[in-house]
Amino acid sequence: MKESYIRARREGEKAVRRAASEGRWPYLQSLEHILPEYLTLPKISIGVREVPLDRIVGTVTEGRENAFAWNFMPLLKPDTEFEAKWSRLLEAQETEGIQEAVIVLEYKNRFYVQEGNKRVSVLKYLGAWAITADVRRVLPRKTEEKEVQVYFEFLDFFRVTGLYDFVLTEKGSYGQLAALYGQDCDTVWPEKAVEELRGDFHNFQRVFLAKGGRRLRITDGDAFLLYRRIYRDRKLLRNGDAVIAENISLLWNELRSEAEDNETVLIEDEEQAGKPAGLLQNIQKLASNLGISGKRPLLAAFIYGSDAARSRWVYGHELGRNELVRRNAGLVESVHFDNCVTEEDLDRAFAAAAEAGADIIFSTTAAMMDASMRAAIKYPKIRILNCSINLSSSAVRTYYPRMHEAKFMLGALAAGYAEDHRIGYLADVPIYGSIARINAFALGAAFVDPEAEIILKWSGMKDSDWEAEMEAEGLSVISGPDLIRPEDVRRTGSRLYGVYRMKKNGESERLAAPIWSWGEYYDRIVREIREGTWNAREQVSPEKGIGYWYGLRAGVIDVIHSGNISYYTEKMLDWMRSGLISGTLQPFSGELHSQTGVVQEAGALPLSSEQIIGMDWLNDNVCGTIPSAAELSDSVQAIIKRSGVGDR
Repeated sequence: MKESYIRARREGEKAVRRAASEGRWPYLQSLEHILPEYLTLPKISIGVREVPLDRIVGTVTEGRENAFAWNFMPLLKPDTEFEAKWSRLLEAQETEGIQEAVIVLEYKNRFYVQEGNKRVSVLKYLGAWAITADVRRVLPRKTEEKEVQVYFEFLDFFRVTGLYDFVLTEKGSYGQLAALYGQDCDTVWPEKAVEELRGDFHNFQRVFLAKGGRRLRITDGDAFLLYRRIYRDRKLLRNGDAVIAENISLLWNELRSEAEDNETVLIEDEEQAGKPAGLLQNIQKLASNLGISGKRPLLAAFIYGSDAARSRWVYGHELGRNELVRRNAGLVESVHFDNCVTEEDLDRAFAAAAEAGADIIFSTTAAMMDASMRAAIKYPKIRILNCSINLSSSAVRTYYPRMHEAKFMLGALAAGYAEDHRIGYLADVPIYGSIARINAFALGAAFVDPEAEIILKWSGMKDSDWEAEMEAEGLSVISGPDLIRPEDVRRTGSRLYGVYRMKKNGESERLAAPIWSWGEYYDRIVREIREGTWNAREQVSPEKGIGYWYGLRAGVIDVIHSGNISYYTEKMLDWMRSGLISGTLQPFSGELHSQTGVVQEAGALPLSSEQIIGMDWLNDNVCGTIPSAAELSDSVQAIIKRSGVGDR
């Protein structure tokens, strides 16, 4: 046994040297050091559990931390009482197994040993997966910090599963994982479902680590969730290591992308997209050089979650699809697939598009991202894009308009006509991007009227009747839906969209509306293929995603107004448009206030694109809240799970 101790000590000395060369603390972390107030925090006894050894990261007190390297390998010399006790424990483990549970404190999903450091050391030396531990949980104080919020989501998951097996690091991930197994984080899982999840995870983990998963800056749990989202058939995890290994290989770049904090390179103008300066605009010649011609037109496929008659969103994209074909007569053809709701529907649509010979496929909601990633892996020669802004993939590009720019203009316009300083604002669902639109509208309104108050309603709420609610509140100036829904026009003759004013006689007066120029957007993206600049991404690492985020400057959005506005209001809109395009007018710059306090102080630089996209707060002149997932209708749950803001 002494020889084993000497080998373990060598591993410890090696770990110390490696950590020192990397500038890391080479010995055990101590909870006492990293959390001095741990004694005063609430504690809960969890009982005796199987605890993963790779999550035991330190000791509770500082007294013994230097006796072990950071990986729990011993450092004290042989022929000591320490070595003798360590060797006896090793012998006991190899003959009958260590029976006594160690005592650990758990803090934010990491474990610190209070009693039993040598037992942990021995089992780590032997390569064991878990150890029996009496667990006492130290509850952190609730804050807005992402890690803390995710941890409290874990506590809900733990309450219904009792599993410590893996760690997820993104908000909403535990709910996503539960849904993949037909469960949730509110109801205790059946034992069979718990064992199924545990078995699937350990099958995946074994192969993932064998393929070098530790080299990625991603937890085993995050990697497993991504794998399960893409390869949704649970039987794949039981088809043998070879199948899992092949799937992980196909997914490797996506795993690397996840490991890089979902970093996406945003393309906000054509220069970033790699368009060479002075490129001749001879489209026919360039298209011909790429094999695209009237005899072999480029085929663009569009996948919709509804149809144009029932959905304003789909109707807008359909207008864009038709405009794309019109602009590129003879060079571009298109097909579309309606009412793709389930994952099975989406997989069939992608397969049909591939069978039809599609060169590029546009999936038009964030809820379709997982299916888009599956298709990108299955059909690597087809260019696939997803209409979202906060999702990242190395294989699927994203696209979304900077609609907050237009909303800023519309907020200023609306404030000029709201005599009582109150403006109704209809949002659809709380996904990334929509919060920036609300706040930009509110800031634009305050720009014109410092007393302006934005009354926020959500059309995606359960049993929403936003029109009746706004009428009951006596709102006369309203920012309603951005687009007309053809079905509403046919049934009721209603053409209420954009910003409009309700007159005392009950009639409405249209003032202005945002323009979502999807045709221009799609043409710009397809143009990259025709002009040969699609792959001009030398500045982008392969594991990073690319997201198009065009706005006013690119002409993919704008504001159109009726003849009912004044000459001065029209001049204001022109001035604001010019400032937003040139960058001299930045809505999210300087002093900003949310409903709960100061976001940034006076004189601060404009928020970055990433900060604008990631907004999860409402401006201080907004009257309303960001609804939780439970408050939203079933029809929007899929998109909320993938791109929702707030309590998922």
